[in-house]
Amino acid sequence: MPLLPRSSYSPPSFLANGHLQTLLPTLFRRVRDVCYQRERIDTPDGDFLDLDWSKVGAEKVAILSHGLEGSSQSPYMRGMVRALNQNGWDALAWNFRGCSGEPNKTLRFYHSGATEDLQAVISAVMTQTEYSEIALVGFSLGGNLALKYLGEQEKKVHPLIKKAVAFSVPCDLAASVRKLAKPSNRVYMKRFLVMLHQKIKAKMKVMPGQISDDGYERLKNFRDFDDRYTAPLHGFKDAEDYWQKCSCRAFLKTIPIPTLIVNAKDDPFLAPSCYPLEEANANPNLFLEMPDSGGHMGFMSLNHGGQYWSEWRAISFLQG
Repeated sequence: MPLLPRSSYSPPSFLANGHLQTLLPTLFRRVRDVCYQRERIDTPDGDFLDLDWSKVGAEKVAILSHGLEGSSQSPYMRGMVRALNQNGWDALAWNFRGCSGEPNKTLRFYHSGATEDLQAVISAVMTQTEYSEIALVGFSLGGNLALKYLGEQEKKVHPLIKKAVAFSVPCDLAASVRKLAKPSNRVYMKRFLVMLHQKIKAKMKVMPGQISDDGYERLKNFRDFDDRYTAPLHGFKDAEDYWQKCSCRAFLKTIPIPTLIVNAKDDPFLAPSCYPLEEANANPNLFLEMPDSGGHMGFMSLNHGGQYWSEWRAISFLQG
């Protein structure tokens, strides 16, 4: 049964708190010893994606997908890149549309179900570089994206893609949105809305008259934002339609390769339905690990190398 009975993660006693685990790495973690080389690829719809490579001359590569309002520079991305390089993997940290420091060319943004962009990245890797093995690693929104992609592809997943790992995944988007709208999560919700507003304003400058932030201050949660922007810009009827069609939970039963999901029980972003117990029991390829602590993309460890437990866990699964 791929539902793992115990997790090896044990946080330092003073860090056994979901909010601390969520906030401290975001605010204070610095991973300096990663050097990227950027590559820009075109998308079929006339846009572009910026890919940041960290190569060590390996025969294996991991493709990393970041979370909401993250980028290749996010500490959790750089930490995973460093760990992969140290263990004999090349790493490709790709930036979602508009997340590389430059507004994208089209009116659309990125979203939780934009698997066509992940496919464009995978295709670029396969056509430009020879590897014997490819792994997918995703965080939060990027984890949902990677898992949805694998489930959509089913038996069509390229044979070079051998394994996948996803951390802190909002497998049920609607439930996660409701959880984030609670008063206890107000600090996160406010921060996300401020960051997304910056994206809207940047797009307004390059596409005057095509998008507006009039009344943006009235948006209080992701339902408001997704109803106004995400759904109409990406062909969904409304926020509920977007969440239903893009939640990875509906695709987990058809994932065809060994895949690990790590969702901490104290993750402040995840509702109970984001822990896919039934799907893990039904799919022999799907492994679900639920540490008691870890927060949202935390999993902090205290060691001289600065490596987090999540990085060790990913390497262990990919190479085991």
